[in-house]
Amino acid sequence: MIPFVRDFDFAYGRRDQVSPLIQRIICENPGPFTFTGTGTYIVGRPGRGASVAVIDPGPIDELHLQALLAAIEGRTVSHVLVTHTHRDHSPLARRLADRIGAPILAMRPPLRDTHASGALDEDEDEVFAPDVVLTGGERIEGDGWTITAMATPGHASNHMAFALEEENALFCGDHVMGWSTTVVAPPDGNMSDFMRSLDAVIAADFGALWPTHGAPVTEVAPFLAAYRAHRLGREAQILERIEAGDRKIADMVPILYAAVDQRLWPAASLSVLAHLIKLVEDGRVTADGPPGLGSLYGAV
Repeated sequence: MIPFVRDFDFAYGRRDQVSPLIQRIICENPGPFTFTGTGTYIVGRPGRGASVAVIDPGPIDELHLQALLAAIEGRTVSHVLVTHTHRDHSPLARRLADRIGAPILAMRPPLRDTHASGALDEDEDEVFAPDVVLTGGERIEGDGWTITAMATPGHASNHMAFALEEENALFCGDHVMGWSTTVVAPPDGNMSDFMRSLDAVIAADFGALWPTHGAPVTEVAPFLAAYRAHRLGREAQILERIEAGDRKIADMVPILYAAVDQRLWPAASLSVLAHLIKLVEDGRVTADGPPGLGSLYGAV
């Protein structure tokens, strides 16, 4: 079982000092995919005159924008960093950047027809454009802090995490979440990429993970081990359903996700599809054509 962390102290719009170099403000956009809402991080010293970075400004929300501007007053924002271009993470970036005169750094957005439109609350921000395109490995420095960009595709093809050297911490966006497993939704989401990225995060041995939604993960090694085991377990369950005669994703989801809110079943269907694409690529499952939601699957 994954040791989820779902209880934490917060208030919408409040600036919380959550570590020596990290402050967090949570937007009031709760939902089945955003948990309590989008957590925007301010990285840097809290004192006036310091230079800071802002990570994941969030959705278009005027109250959240005003809370961010109040939280950074007296400091200079040198960089606005975006983990990926889902609409609960990136749309406010341009408005914030224009107000404070800072560049936006992120991976290049995916092709505009690759997101799973209609299935998720976190569809693609189709107008996002970074000022500086990241590919992974870039070092971003400020007043007493150093961040390294870490490419973590899987949840999204352009997902970037940000490692804070001084605290051995990772701002992991939606790649790992403390309150829930991560949705991997084709065609832009890719399960093979997700597992490779997860292995890279495990190997980096971070002391803390700061997801964009929910509480931090501080018992990192056992949490990530359980997160990985869950994915492998789900893969095994899908193989079992195929062996039992289920040929369609629509037949598998009600059994595999019987205990899950049915509002999440469309996302669960995409997650099962992501696993099946990987299994077909690995030669462990057959499909009657390119794997899709309506495809027929069989055992090898």
